[in-house]
Parts: sequence; structure tokens; C-alpha cells
Amino acid sequence: MTIEPGFGTKAVHAGQEPDPTTGAIMTPVYMTSTYVQESPGVHKGYEYSRTHNPTRTALEKNLAALEGGKHGLCFSSGLGATNTVLDLLAPGDHVVAGNDLYGGTYRIMKRVFERYGLTFTFTDTTDPSNVAAAIRKETKLLWIESPSNPLLRITDLAACASIAKARGVTTVVDNTFASPFLQQPISFGADIVLHSMTKYLGGHSDVVGGALVLNDDATAERLRFFQNAVGATPGPMDCFLVLRGTKTLHLRMERHCANAARIASWLAAHPKVSAVHYPGLASHPQHALAARQMRAFGGMVSFEVHGGLEASRRVAERVRLFALAESLGGVESLLDHPAIMTHASIPAEERRKAGLADGLLRLSVGVEDADDLVADLAAAIG
Repeated sequence: MTIEPGFGTKAVHAGQEPDPTTGAIMTPVYMTSTYVQESPGVHKGYEYSRTHNPTRTALEKNLAALEGGKHGLCFSSGLGATNTVLDLLAPGDHVVAGNDLYGGTYRIMKRVFERYGLTFTFTDTTDPSNVAAAIRKETKLLWIESPSNPLLRITDLAACASIAKARGVTTVVDNTFASPFLQQPISFGADIVLHSMTKYLGGHSDVVGGALVLNDDATAERLRFFQNAVGATPGPMDCFLVLRGTKTLHLRMERHCANAARIASWLAAHPKVSAVHYPGLASHPQHALAARQMRAFGGMVSFEVHGGLEASRRVAERVRLFALAESLGGVESLLDHPAIMTHASIPAEERRKAGLADGLLRLSVGVEDADDLVADLAAAIG
């Protein structure tokens, strides 16, 4: 009887074999652009490093195992992965997407692919009936973020994937905020899982990358064609850095989650804080769903202070331990002002319609001592 290894064991060992030449326990960084062939077309599985690289192969196998999928594909950025999924579509195709999602995803959909004849409907996917109502005969993709960026909304993945499957629609879940340690969308019926590897997978704010994981062989073959044809692939050193990150993903996520829960509770009790968005709070509208769907509630918290935009700007300028910077998921704590920074590409009217206030602040809670993080926020909020 084969026993399925636990997540931590997969994180350390999946896709990783000692180097057959030297016995090196860490996957070598294959810094080569091309590979010598024995005869024209006769090779050892590698021809050119845009197409395949052994370091990238190891990472792709590792991520597929962590997400519970069969195929893994890696890219030079999360948006490179997003672009490749959208390359599956043709003019006239329609996409249903969440109305609270990363600004770069909205930008590539509206300002790049809409020019090529694709159409997009953005809706609140936390209500599956909205998803059902938005799907039409030309719909090919359902695009979900859960938890969403930056309002930490939770979508019922199984319900929405079931609706999409019944209509012949492919479900894509951006799992960046959760990471595969907290949630595996394929187990809920998702067809394709997307990651910005820059975030929790890499975990140290020193690499940019993206990934896709899926089970379907035919779709994986099409995605690999676009991966190679378009060429948004990561270099071997980038893959090595993410592999180093995934080995400690389960350890880091436990600390991220514990710190975020502490900070969310503290913010919720602060008299100058008008709203806190964190699925671990009992007050969160999808708290029960998050408890069923996720192992823990994540390391991201967003909140609003009384006084709106100017008050939130003052908080952003006064933090010292939290770094004012875009991105998330690193060991260090970051503070982001979405309306001005990461989500500025979404028109203000669309942001407000989705519930993203101009004064919202987003925290990527790191692995520092929680007392120090609370003290930093206390001084900044005043």
C-alpha cells in the first residue's frame, strides 16, 4: 500500500533527486542556453533552455506535487502565466472574472486582450448565482481569486467550478494569496491553478516568477506550446531560488498566518480603524466558508482607518517596521496602498463599485515578532 506523503515532505523532496554526477543534494543550477545532441534530433530530453531546463523541470514537478496536479509550468512572472492562459482564447471568446482582483490581471485583460476581440465581465464571485448569471454561450473561462486581492473575499470554489463545468467553462483559480499549503483548488474542481511565484512560493522577495498547475493533458500541451512560442520562461537561477523557497513554505505559512490573525484582531479593536478585512475574523462574511476551504486564514490583512485617503496616507508614511512597498508574501512585512500602488490601473469608479475604498491599506504580514509588528502599527495609526 502506497502512503501519500505529507505536504512538508513533498515541499522538501518532490521533483528533487540528488545530482547523479556528484550526489549534490540541492538541484544544480543549469546555466546553459543549449544542449549537445548525439545526432540531429537525438538528445537527452533537452534541446534549448527556453523550451526546457533541468532546474525548471525540477521546480515544475515540485509545484505540481504541492498543488495536487499532474502538470506544472513555470514562467518569468505571474503575468507571464496569466498571458499564457489567455492565449488559449480566440477573438469572440468571453471571460467571467472576479470584480476584486489584482490590478495587473485587470490591466492585461482590459488593455491588452480586449483589443484582440476578447470580452470580460467582472462580477462578485462570492455569490455563485452571480457567476451563473454572467456565463453566456461564448464564455470560455471563469477567473477566480480566493482570497481576493485586496479585500480578502472568499469564493466557494467547489460551487463555482461546478457551475462552470456544467456550462463547458474552464475554471482558473489564482491561488497566490493562499499558497498550496493553505488551499488546493484542483481538489475543489478547478481546472487550472495560477501563482505569482514571486510571493509566498519564493518567499524572500528576491525573485520574480509565475506558475500554472493542471491535470488535463491536452490543455497542458497547448499551454506548453504557448510557453515555448511566446518565451516568457524563467531562468535557471530564478527556478533555483523558488525551489529553495518551497522547501520552507509550510513553516513560513504557519508563522504568516499566526501573525496575521494577531494583527487582524488587534486592528478590529482599534478605535481609529473603521474596517478590517481578514477571513479569520468571525465578523468576515465568508468566515465559515474559509474555515472549510482553507487550512488556515493566510498572511494578508487589509483595513481602513477613519479619515479616508489622507489618514491612510499618513499611516503609510509613518510605519517603520512594515516597509511601504508593492508585492507580498516575503518574510518581511510590507504595507501597500492599493488605490495608489498595486491597483491604480483599475479605474477609480470600478474600484469603488467593487468596494475598494481609496483609503484601504493592505498588509503582507511577515514572520517577525508579532509584538513588534503591532507596536509599529500602533505608532503609525496613533
